[in-house]
Amino acid sequence: MQIGIIGMPLVGKTTLFELLTGRKHNLCQTKTNAAIAQVPDPRVDFLNRLFKPKKTSYVQIEMIDIPGLVPGNDKGTRVFLDHIRKADALIHVVSAFNDSMESEDRLHTLEDIKNINIELLLAYLDLVEKRIQRIKEGKKKGQSLNEILLLEKIQEHLSNENIISELSLSHEEEQMLQSYQFLTDKPLMLCINLDVSNLKNREYEDRDKILEFAKQKNIPLVEIAVNMEKEIQELEEEEKTEFMEDLDLKEPGTSKICRGIFNSLEYISFFTVGEDEVKAWPLKKGATAKTAAGKVHSDMEKGFIRAEVVAYDDLFQYKTIAAAREKGLYRLEGKEYLVHDGDIINFRFNI
Repeated sequence: MQIGIIGMPLVGKTTLFELLTGRKHNLCQTKTNAAIAQVPDPRVDFLNRLFKPKKTSYVQIEMIDIPGLVPGNDKGTRVFLDHIRKADALIHVVSAFNDSMESEDRLHTLEDIKNINIELLLAYLDLVEKRIQRIKEGKKKGQSLNEILLLEKIQEHLSNENIISELSLSHEEEQMLQSYQFLTDKPLMLCINLDVSNLKNREYEDRDKILEFAKQKNIPLVEIAVNMEKEIQELEEEEKTEFMEDLDLKEPGTSKICRGIFNSLEYISFFTVGEDEVKAWPLKKGATAKTAAGKVHSDMEKGFIRAEVVAYDDLFQYKTIAAAREKGLYRLEGKEYLVHDGDIINFRFNI
């Protein structure tokens, strides 16, 4: 999974990238930077305490820090779009903090959000228009009539500044669109970067309008003070807890971001446990036990016999596998079993 971090220049993208990955940026504003981030999961923490393994592994996703978009810079816009084309999902960082050094002509928060969306819309409106033209100028216009009708439908939708995910499409139309990889159809999260006072009182410019915009577009939104979290990250655990309690925060904003993006991609987590390792594995929703076995090792999928499964909530309640088994909660499942989020699985296989 590759997650692109996008936004205007100097909004806190680089600091967020460093927070999520623990890796220092090379400070080059014209090149992408990539590094791995762990998806925080309190269930893994519990399993770690329960089994005391030699190794603990969280789900990992790749974060890509993409150079900021500069309005009016055509070359920069093309580079920006090229960079995000391969991303599976996007985190759009927007600055809403008070900064006395800010330029007077800087765009306002809501305008920043809309500007990025418009650039994405324009890029694919151009793609659609050129595709329609190529089809109409081609020799097999009859065979492509359905595609033209669909593209014209999308053209009108984009022209009204709507994202493609809001467009109602039939199964056939969705299949026809797969080769286009529209950027406007990628899962997107808004990350509003605040200062500490804004975060505490939940007040900043255009907040109500931004929340309404996100609601209308069905875009998840996280409010975070990136610079503050950078300071928290450098504290001892006890000091971190006190700092968070003082700000009435139950968890870091970075945790919400990682989990939110993970969920937006329609992934779940299952776990394998033991003395050697407790590990969280990413899996697409609706996948079978046999497919999950293949995530662990290809031999497990090939020689799959059955899966021994206990739900996380049941293990959390009864504390041991043996106790869960006594209650009839440790069960055997076949290869077609649909894995649920939080399943703890031991695969039996033969090679």
